[in-house]
Amino acid sequence: MPQDLFQYDKMIERALRSVVRDALRRVARTGLPGDHHFYIGFGTREPGVGLPPHLLAKFPEEMTIVIQHQFWDLDIGDEAFSVTLSFQRQPERLTIPYAAIKSFADPSVNFALEFAAPAVAAEPDEAPATVAAAPQKETGGAEVVTLDNFRKR
Repeated sequence: MPQDLFQYDKMIERALRSVVRDALRRVARTGLPGDHHFYIGFGTREPGVGLPPHLLAKFPEEMTIVIQHQFWDLDIGDEAFSVTLSFQRQPERLTIPYAAIKSFADPSVNFALEFAAPAVAAEPDEAPATVAAAPQKETGGAEVVTLDNFRKR
């Protein structure tokens, strides 16, 4: 088999990650239009990820955040983004490099991307559980939601 000296797979992944960056950049400028909202799953131990220690302890491998009703100070950089979310009524600042993102979805338009797993992947039958820290409207802090029921098998 010929060797791919262009590394097309990496080019495609970088291009798809730029879709996430561009969507977040638009939200930072103009807010979330209509019913759009984002689920962003990422590896919590990937280089450059910034999480408060108590969240890292609670989500030692993977976390999914929801950008919908309550988020503040969305700052979009070329390599990472930062956002403040509420967890049990406490504002917490997160920094997430685009390279750490494992999944991105906008359920309002049935759009989703999944990215290559890190070098050490789980066995096919042992996919890690994904949880979402979903900021709630006025009633309280973050709610942990298991997304395994939504996975296609």
